[in-house]
Amino acid sequence: MRSLFDRIIGAPASASVAAAPDDEGFYATQFLERPDSVRATSAWTARALVVGAHSFPAAEGFAALERVWGRDHFFASLDAGQRHQLADHLDYVTVPSGRELIVQDEKGDYALIVLEGVVAVDRVQPAGGRARLAEAREGDVLGEMSLVDAGARFASCITLSPCRLAVLTGDALDDLAVDEPRLGMAVLASIARRLSLRSRQLSARLGALLAAG
Repeated sequence: MRSLFDRIIGAPASASVAAAPDDEGFYATQFLERPDSVRATSAWTARALVVGAHSFPAAEGFAALERVWGRDHFFASLDAGQRHQLADHLDYVTVPSGRELIVQDEKGDYALIVLEGVVAVDRVQPAGGRARLAEAREGDVLGEMSLVDAGARFASCITLSPCRLAVLTGDALDDLAVDEPRLGMAVLASIARRLSLRSRQLSARLGALLAAG
């Protein structure tokens, strides 16, 4: 699985450089775990079977995407043709309530756009407790970090209601970058901006949780 830098320069998956071991002191907080807790990669095809995902028509998915992302800066900057090209690289599924879409510490090859429903974003602590980091709703993106750094999932994501989702896999992103390079780069830039915002939000949330004890 490739990192964002590998995707930009077009390096093959085998060219990804393994990350250096993290410093011991980095694991001092209750929210960080050691690298040996990382599980194997979970592809969307396998996860879809586990959560009971069912496809629904692409036309409905595109209409939902336009509705929830109508005011999104990135989506609004695309012309009609580019929007359709992006939509063609997505899969559209429904998932029942109570299903774990993303498993903490697994490596994944997909990101999810919430088109309808609510998804809990929880961090499982080493002691076994769960910290609720956020609740994702229409228009929110989940799991995009794995498309950027090819690393382990930071949190688990569980549906709190029946959900409709758009799925962007790593392979689909690679295809988009090859078929439509400018659009592919725009998608990667949008993911990077979202991650920057998400990082600031999570830092604030984790700080509040730690302060509360």
